[in-house]
Amino acid sequence: MVMPAIESIQVFQALNSSPNANLEQSAPLGDGLVAALWNNRHDSQEYHAPTHHTLSCYIEDGTGTFRRGRPDQKGAPGKLCILPAGHESAWVVNGEIRLAHLYFSPEQFALGCVTLLDREPREMQLRENTFLEDPAQAARFRQLIRLNWAEPGERLLTSSLAHEMVSHALLNQAGLREGLRLKGGLAPHLRRHLVDFIEMHLADPLSLGQLAGLCALSEYHFARMFRESFGLPPHQYLLARRIEQ
Repeated sequence: MVMPAIESIQVFQALNSSPNANLEQSAPLGDGLVAALWNNRHDSQEYHAPTHHTLSCYIEDGTGTFRRGRPDQKGAPGKLCILPAGHESAWVVNGEIRLAHLYFSPEQFALGCVTLLDREPREMQLRENTFLEDPAQAARFRQLIRLNWAEPGERLLTSSLAHEMVSHALLNQAGLREGLRLKGGLAPHLRRHLVDFIEMHLADPLSLGQLAGLCALSEYHFARMFRESFGLPPHQYLLARRIEQ
């Protein structure tokens, strides 16, 4: 699963283009995940409908940071922010702040919806949240920044921890879209049957025709309906599951 080049991650770029923000380190962690550690001071930032999701944790300071229009709500060490793809936000940084970001792709969100929540990605959304208290997730962020992201020997641990953080966010911060009426796609029982079948045959050379046959559909219609229900095409879903295993 490929994350866009780090230069195209809008939240990353917004900070990277500020003369006051300093990037301490960043690294792609594989599977559509990218981590970054920042410090910033006396700044303002705006994020306009990024195409990726961002998990943010204040590591040090941040007590003068607030969302524009909400000056009564301020950050602090250990506070978390959930910034979904497509959101809009504007921030004021008074004083200093050190913060860690974990960016993840819509494809990674889709994968989690299907395998973790037993839901179709199109019916789910990541809930925006500002200055959330979540000690367990904050502890994972602190563990993440202590690891050497450039060390191959720590790569698996770093990636595993990042996956754990995304799973935690999905389990606690994802919810159903309001007023949504789904059209098309696979029936829920077929989706679950495919998930189970693929998990049991990850080591086998599965074909599109074989999977389509389980649903009594042509390859063409199956591929289209699979993508609607899983949020990504069959080959990409299969590859992602094989990598995670």
